[in-house]
Amino acid sequence: MTWRVSIRAAAVADLREAQEWYEGQSPGLGGEFLLCVADALTRLEQSPERFPLYYRGFRRVLTRRFPYKLFYHIEGDAVIVFRILHAARDHTRQLE
Repeated sequence: MTWRVSIRAAAVADLREAQEWYEGQSPGLGGEFLLCVADALTRLEQSPERFPLYYRGFRRVLTRRFPYKLFYHIEGDAVIVFRILHAARDHTRQLE
């Protein structure tokens, strides 16, 4: 089964901010970051239930190379990504 993944506006803004920051550090690094997030999204499409519950019903999947977490809910056959946050951020405040 392939799940339908959607990304909320706050997660898109998180993604854009992180991509721009990485691109500013080194040309091309922002693109590599986006590829890692795309890989995490592909894993969500395949089996979102395998990732652990984290906080208030949110689950999380980690990116493989960069220290980022995608926070999401499963609703029916849909996976909704609410935030894409750096691992060092206070996630509980961001998920309120």
